Amino acid sequence: MENLKFRKSIHSKEHVSLRKFWKNKRKALGLSQRAFARKHNYDYSLISKIERGDRRLDSIETVQYCENLKVNPYELIDIILESLN
Repeated sequence: MENLKFRKSIHSKEHVSLRKFWKNKRKALGLSQRAFARKHNYDYSLISKIERGDRRLDSIETVQYCENLKVNPYELIDIILESLN
């Protein structure tokens, strides 16, 4: 079995692509970071940290964040796979 090498950096190519995707989806909804945070009961600084790459989301948070962005979580798999190639 092949050894898996996990990249933990929030600045990896894959994670940067994911953050850009989330930011573009939020903007497509016409929401500023503050408006998005207020609408979904997040602290404004959390949205900023996520989009800057200072905060990672765990798998449960990721699915919830996608739902709030009106994104199918499976779309993220495609984004990540494209970044890996």
